[in-house]
Amino acid sequence: MDDLQYGTRNKRGDWAPNEPAGTAPLFVFPPRPLAVLKWLPSYFLPYNLLFALTAVVWWRYVLPDVEVMKTLSAGWVLRLFIVNCVALLVFFGAFELRLYILRAQGSRFKYNGKWPSEQKNKAFFFENQNIDNMLRTFGTGMPIWTAIEVAILYAYANGYVPWLTFAEHPVYLLCLALVVPIIHETHFFLLHRAIHWGPLYKWVHSVHHNSVNPSPWSSLSMHPVEQLGYLGVAFWHLIIPSNPLLALYQLHYAGFGAIPGHVGFDKIELTEGAGVDSHAYIHYLHHRYFEVNYGDGLIPFDRWFGTFHDGSKEGEARMQARYEKKKARANAAAIK
Repeated sequence: MDDLQYGTRNKRGDWAPNEPAGTAPLFVFPPRPLAVLKWLPSYFLPYNLLFALTAVVWWRYVLPDVEVMKTLSAGWVLRLFIVNCVALLVFFGAFELRLYILRAQGSRFKYNGKWPSEQKNKAFFFENQNIDNMLRTFGTGMPIWTAIEVAILYAYANGYVPWLTFAEHPVYLLCLALVVPIIHETHFFLLHRAIHWGPLYKWVHSVHHNSVNPSPWSSLSMHPVEQLGYLGVAFWHLIIPSNPLLALYQLHYAGFGAIPGHVGFDKIELTEGAGVDSHAYIHYLHHRYFEVNYGDGLIPFDRWFGTFHDGSKEGEARMQARYEKKKARANAAAIK
């Protein structure tokens, strides 16, 4: 594919799409039903349906019987941890192998013209972004992921929380499944805004932002506190009446679903004339500018709070104007 038909590349080799980033046509007034219908397939494909199917696979083939999950034993917990790690290694590794090791599509549609493997940075373990990101992902991220999963399954198995069945509550649980991405977006935005507060940013979130030029292994490379908060979105299914299968879907949506925003490419080429949109641009702009796009655009939180950047010159001007106001307030407070 010719990426210059879809965007432009500057002298540094950075690519940007011609079309400004947009948010989903939900929660807008007046309502836009035709736009929603046109957008709806992208709500399910390719990622949401994939993550929902992985939850079904885990429930059917990976998890033991409910009676076994009533007891915390090393056998099933260790097996679950190993399966989670292998699955993540295969899924994230496929993107890393194709795009960053084999470089199958070169730098076509790549936002940042530089390659992380060619840049040394003392902010990372061994001054290497990939090694650092993988150590954080598997060293703390996957144990936390599995611990959350085990805690939820243990609570359901022992009847500590309501377990609604699909046979008795099909409509309610189907609707709840449909809003799993909305729950994630709301949780993520609130958490993300919180950890951009000065002290929390310095001690927690800055670890993730070390990856200014994100790549697949940056997706879950976070401070353990942030990993717990981010993956902890699945705990909402212990608060609202739900089903453990939907809790798994919520967790997989957060865990496996972290990769689209960090893949670093706007399109993943499938053939010479076809590619899949990554929907990564909004979050890439957050990694580039830090104080914009705290959400992923499913709900227009950033539009509502004035922190949206669509990648256009107008978006750049709005961001700079907001920075100037912030700087003026800080200077005024210092004088007082």
